[in-house]
Amino acid sequence: MTVPDKPAREDDAPLDRPVRPMGERSILLVGMMGSGKSTVGRRLAARLSLPFYDADEEIEKAAGLSISEIFQRYGEGHFRDGERRVITRLIDGPRCVIATGGGAFAQEATRSEILARGLAIWLDVPIPVLVERVSRRNHRPLLHGRNPTEVITDLMEKRGAAYAEAHLKVRCDASPHSRAVDAVLAAMKGLGA
Repeated sequence: MTVPDKPAREDDAPLDRPVRPMGERSILLVGMMGSGKSTVGRRLAARLSLPFYDADEEIEKAAGLSISEIFQRYGEGHFRDGERRVITRLIDGPRCVIATGGGAFAQEATRSEILARGLAIWLDVPIPVLVERVSRRNHRPLLHGRNPTEVITDLMEKRGAAYAEAHLKVRCDASPHSRAVDAVLAAMKGLGA
């Protein structure tokens, strides 16, 4: 996949921001809720001696509200705009590993920014594994009062094409997250990152 030379234009994004070589870019893990982005991201960051950020946690810090409260009070559109701004800020900082929210990469403006300025790695996990993982906790706004299998299947149909645009795709399963970290590192080595 070719990487665009210039970042996506955003009203609040300076046009003269430098684009780093692939091996110096921040690493952004993308994929469905339950794919292990945060857990794999923390472990990957430790292995690479890089700082780790969970984009959802950073959004909550910036807003002073939980993700659920942001959705309830302001709606998904407001949340997605804040999400894009937080991810852009993290990408512009020192090299790091970032776990994005499940819907972040499905948003065109956010995806363009990540592809132009970061290294996007899709953690591709089978739907049954995702459903089992997300059923363990009750904190995801998109699942409240709904059937997890139906929601995950529907979201994957809508987001799959966007995830496929990531620079790298790493297939994961129900095995320990340490194996996913090893797979990510091997994929990055193959890309020269």
